[in-house]
Order: sequence, then structure tokens, then C-alpha cells
Amino acid sequence: MAMDTEKKIRLKRELGYFWGTNFLIINIIGAGIFVSPKGVLQYSCMNVGISLCIWAACAVLSLSSALCFAEIGITFPYTAAHYYFLRRCFGPVMAFLRLWTALFLGPGVLASQALLLAEYGIQPFYPSCSAPNLPKKCLALAVLWIVGILNSRGVKELSWLQTVSTVLKLGILGVISFSGVFILVRGKKENVRRLQNAFDHEVPDVSQLIEAIFQGYFAFSGGACFTYVAGEMKKPSKTIPRAVFTALPLVTMVYLLANISYLTVLTPREILSSDAVALTWTDRVIPQFTWTVPFAISASLFSNLVINVLETARITYIASHQGQLPLVLGTLNVHSSPFLAVLLDVCVGSVAIILTNLIDLINYLYFVVSLWTFLTILGILKLRYQYPNLHRPYKVFLPVILAALAITLCLVLIPLVKSPKMHYIYVFLFLLSGLLLYVPFIHFKVKLVWFQKLTCFLQLLFNICIPDASDDPIWEVEN
Repeated sequence: MAMDTEKKIRLKRELGYFWGTNFLIINIIGAGIFVSPKGVLQYSCMNVGISLCIWAACAVLSLSSALCFAEIGITFPYTAAHYYFLRRCFGPVMAFLRLWTALFLGPGVLASQALLLAEYGIQPFYPSCSAPNLPKKCLALAVLWIVGILNSRGVKELSWLQTVSTVLKLGILGVISFSGVFILVRGKKENVRRLQNAFDHEVPDVSQLIEAIFQGYFAFSGGACFTYVAGEMKKPSKTIPRAVFTALPLVTMVYLLANISYLTVLTPREILSSDAVALTWTDRVIPQFTWTVPFAISASLFSNLVINVLETARITYIASHQGQLPLVLGTLNVHSSPFLAVLLDVCVGSVAIILTNLIDLINYLYFVVSLWTFLTILGILKLRYQYPNLHRPYKVFLPVILAALAITLCLVLIPLVKSPKMHYIYVFLFLLSGLLLYVPFIHFKVKLVWFQKLTCFLQLLFNICIPDASDDPIWEVEN
């Protein structure tokens, strides 16, 4: 008797508009808006009016980048579509180097987020001093493994967590935003005066404006997340644009109102001197709830951690099916979750938590991420020139692509020009070191005899299997 379609083990298209909107909001809103939304204000020379204009401009730039990646996810509606897109545009070597970066950067980011979560979660119990490293690392490890277990239960099991997280994040920012609006409406002189002459301060020069835009742009980063799960979205050509045009305007409005609220209650100098602006704001407006802020930040980071594990595991899973990683990493468990890909990320992330000095590399690896983003957006133009008749259910306007290309190019070049360091050379050497694996194992297809036995053992041990064929057309592996 044929197996029922619903019982097949594979990544299914079961994620709709509501899930997609929550997914994008969680990806964009991190701890930054609660902790230190002061970079824009600092590089705007404390000019309140210009800083708010920059936040609005960053929202438009972020939307342009998100729409470029939306086109990729819709044109190639596969899981980890950006990886496949790079492979199609620039060949398997570039795709493997992107994968090589992700194998280290993904777990490194997980480790840094878990440690930051542990720091905010445990600090209230040490009010008069810094929290010791040992309990902090133990909590970070525990949280990371809990997140791994949740991800191994499948995407649908995370839906309730996404909903709760979105409500929590928007709820906290809503309290901050509308409290600020209420204070403004009451019209106390000391509060209104801070926004009355918003443009009266010194005007920043061009280099400061560019730096301020970068600070704000990073706060909106996360719009490319749909490419990780495009193969699991229902009707991606409709769902992805709707989710983008719902989530980004909502996040923009919340960010602007939260910043206006901060500036209503606190002076620009108080904001710049604060290590956690939301904490300082709460202490001034609702002091009895000050203790809840660190836990709210921890909860926000927890949801980001869950989503990041989901995303990094998808790249590993698809790369194994494209022949660039061992096939065992492309297996699924009974919950249709890439269990071994999740386990690999959690294990490497655990090592990074224990050896915290490795996390210092993340700042430099983010530079490589900007490089890959630039190449991906450049690939849209390349593919339009090479295949003008390719079916594109959604097509971004050319000026939008050029704007996204310009901002990502600046993200690559300015760190090199502004603060050239040997570390960037080390990062490029690390990137090229991936070729030491690519040449023998992928190009020349060298096989390890014992690996087939290990694959069988892991399949039996963890009750995992190669996924069933999808109903979607499978793309060819290009050599």
C-alpha cells in the first residue's frame, strides 16, 4: 500500500503568512533596540532630528535588501535558496566557500547569543558585581542544548514559541513607545523641550552620516531570512512579499516610536552613557518593573537563538544533498527535522562557548557575510543579463537592487579603508582554506571507506533516514 503523503519524511511546505511574518519580525528585532540603540544618535552628533531621519532611511534600505532576497526565494523556492543561487550564478566553488563560512560563523553566532542571554539572565542575581564566568557558561550551554532539542522537534513545534516571542517583543516595545507618546501628549516642558528643536544641534559630516546609517542598518538586518526556509513556505510567490510588507513597516514604526520615547524621557547624553537604554528608561518611568528588563532581553535572545539554529541547519542540510557535505548531514528524523545538522551546529557552538576567545573572530567573519551579501545581490543582475526570460513570479525594480548593492558594497569596503588590520588578511586566508577540503573531496570525489559504515551506524543510532522525494521539482546538481 502506498505511503500517505502526510507521513512522508521530508521538509514540507506548511509555513504560511502568519508564520512567515513572525519569522521575519523575530529575525529583525534582536536585543540591540533594548540594549544600545545609541550608535545612530552618537554618529549624528546628538542631532535628534537627523538621527530619527536616519532610522527612517535605514528602514527603506533594509526593505530594498529584503526585497532582493525575496526575489531569490520566490524565483528559486528551495530551502537555503541563497546557497543554491550562489551556486547557479558563480559555480560550486563559490557556493562551497559560502558554506565553509557558514559552518563556523553560524555556531559562533549561536555561542555569542547564548552567552549574552546567560549574562542578562543571571546578572539580576548578582546586583553588586559581575556574574562569574562558570555559571554564565553553564547556563549558556544549557540554553543552547534546549534550543537544539526544540529544533529537533520540527518547524511546526516552534510556531507557538514564535508567536509568544513576537507578542513579547512587540509588547515590550509597545509599552516603551506608547508610554513615550503619552508623556509627550501630557506636555511636560522638560519632556517636550527635548524634541521641540530637534534639528538645532551640530550637523554631522558625510563620514559620520555614513557611519550612522551603518549603525541603523545593522539594527534592521535579518530581511534575508526567507531564503533559508523558502522551500517550506506555502505559495512563496505570494506569502514572502506579503510577510515582508507587513513585518518591515511594523518594525519601522516600533523602532521610530521607541527612539522617540527614549529621547522624550532621557537626554541624548544620558542615552550615550547608558549600557542598557531600556533599563535606564524603565528605571526612570516605571521603576518597579526595572528587574523585568534583563529577563525580557533574555527572552528576546532565546527566540533569536532558536531561529538561528533553524537557519544554519538548513544550509548544512541542503549542502549535503548538493554533494558538498556528507549525505548523512542531509538526513531527517521522524519530525522531519535535519537532526544531525542541528546536532553539528549545537556541538560546535558548545565548543565556542567553552573557548570564548574563538568568539572574537565573529566580528571579522561578519565582514565576510557582507561580502557574500554583495555577491548574492550582484548575482541578481548577472542572472537577469544571462537569463532575461527566466520565470520570475516576483521581480524587484532595478533602482532597488542598485541601492541594496551600494549599501552592501560600502559595508565591505569601509571597514577595510577605515581600519585596515591584519585580521582581515587572516579572514581571507581562512576563507580560502576551504579549498583544501573542496579540491580532494568534492572536485576529485575522494571517498573515505569507513564513512559509509559510520553513516549506517548514525542512522540506526538516531533513527534518521534520507528524506523521501519532494513533490517539488528537484534542481540538477551542476558540476
